[in-house]
Amino acid sequence: MDVTTLIRSIPDFPIPGILFRDITPLLKDKQGFKAAIDLFVDRYKGRGVDYVVGIEARGYMLGAPLAYAIGAGFVPVRKPGKLPGTKLKEEYALEYGTNSLEIHDDAVGHGQRVLIVDDLLATGGTANATRKLLERLGAKIEGFAFLIELGDLGGRKVLGNSTEITTFITY
Repeated sequence: MDVTTLIRSIPDFPIPGILFRDITPLLKDKQGFKAAIDLFVDRYKGRGVDYVVGIEARGYMLGAPLAYAIGAGFVPVRKPGKLPGTKLKEEYALEYGTNSLEIHDDAVGHGQRVLIVDDLLATGGTANATRKLLERLGAKIEGFAFLIELGDLGGRKVLGNSTEITTFITY
């Protein structure tokens, strides 16, 4: 199944000039959602990943079923004020502003192998902030996995060449 047919483009969202790639039609389609998750599972099954780290919020929708399917734990990275307890915080820039992300300070242990998952790679800001949080915890970043990449926005350059970057759809 071609999952690209289930992704709609919404102009000027969340602000004028942004073309938003909406995966909610994909998520609600039983076959499409399964096909999308299977892309990730086929790529990462048997790779020894300890934790799939999902970036709020659409990274959860892809990352949690992936973690389940490959036998890994799931760790959420959240926007500020959403996690209880002690946590680490990292600020980042995105294509239309700035924000920050947080992770529990005991989310992963030193040397544990993690895969960072989100729906979309744009400028690389959220993914790079997530990497920095995980590196502060001593995790070994096995790679980044995105359903969609907006190639013209340079996210790959921000993430560098030292870690595997997998995308399944490029616009």
